[in-house]
Amino acid sequence: MNINTQVAIIGAGPSGLLLGQLLAKHGIDNVIVERAAPEYIQKRIRAGILEQGLVDLLKEAGVSDRMQKEGHVHNGFCVSFYGTRYRLDLSALTNGKTVMCYGQTEVTRDLMAARKEQELITYYSASNVCLHDIESDTPSVTFEHEGKKVTIVSDFIAGCDGFHGVSRKTIPENKREEFERIYPFGWLGVLSNTPPVSDELVYCKTERGFALASQRSATRSRYYLQVPLTDSVEEWSDDKFWNELKKRLPQDLAEQLVTGDSIEKSIAPLRSFVCEPMQLGKLFLVGDAAHIVPPTGAKGLNLAASDVSILSKLLYKHYVEQDEKATSRYSTLALSRVWQTERFSWWMSNMLHDFNDETSNGNNLDSKTFERFMQSELDFYLNDRAGQEVIATQYVGLTYPQV
Repeated sequence: MNINTQVAIIGAGPSGLLLGQLLAKHGIDNVIVERAAPEYIQKRIRAGILEQGLVDLLKEAGVSDRMQKEGHVHNGFCVSFYGTRYRLDLSALTNGKTVMCYGQTEVTRDLMAARKEQELITYYSASNVCLHDIESDTPSVTFEHEGKKVTIVSDFIAGCDGFHGVSRKTIPENKREEFERIYPFGWLGVLSNTPPVSDELVYCKTERGFALASQRSATRSRYYLQVPLTDSVEEWSDDKFWNELKKRLPQDLAEQLVTGDSIEKSIAPLRSFVCEPMQLGKLFLVGDAAHIVPPTGAKGLNLAASDVSILSKLLYKHYVEQDEKATSRYSTLALSRVWQTERFSWWMSNMLHDFNDETSNGNNLDSKTFERFMQSELDFYLNDRAGQEVIATQYVGLTYPQV
């Protein structure tokens, strides 16, 4: 079966779905190809803090109604620094900007529902997905679906299929450069149907390691612990997790923590990763296909949204405004924000985590000196308003590049 479309989108995660929704709004035809089943996609547990830029994009795409009703606006967050708690008032430090607490799972569900309602074409459970002729005027995508071979011929391909997807790997190794930093620890995350211990997120730096108290709703909490990469989920019973979390939370929060059975538990490794360039010919890399940030600072989904915003506007210029050179600017524009966000996430991770006896940390410092430097820097940023403004400005999200 052969299909023709303007933009073939690989991946039905939030970035691929959001791009498809924005393009369809402007009459740009698109087809999404996804290797997983929709039920699997909806079960994936991911981040839940949305920058204002993403909130605005969801409104523009016409999928913000449930977010506006059920999401929680956060005006600030807290950092517990060896037991001393500091609150960063995001609204006061950034002239009224805030972030929205609304789970990525819910964002995906809203986007999937909107695409289904508009009867936009999506192929779920596709296998053997391959991209062809990406440097030609007629790139194509081939795959198998329900026992049939399908070919999509398009003007452009948007690779929104994540770090392990086929899109980035389609770019020859001699035409891309990859930058990577692997962190010597992971995050053990637990999701539970318990009320959050705090109305706002609490990042904790302790002698026992990092912890984060987060949330998904008024009745559902998400907590994280820094753990060695050698640990396995099976080693962490619910009781062991809650007991360790209490030791890393400020005492008053530990005393009021409500515990319960976990409904999801996993360990995620941390890495910083960037692929340059983010386009080759008619193929554009979007989101995790091009970059990964450590979760400290909640930038993964938000950085993908920045890519989507840039690419959707450039494609609008190409198709509606007849600007034939517009799409050639994608990689340069996207990377300008990618590297700034990568640095912020790396910086937050370095300041808030315990690196134990690692001797380098990517900084050519011994562990003891590195830790003292980080303590001194974090002390400045938490106690000085100018330092607080730097953190707050990046936490609520940098302005999207002008297209």
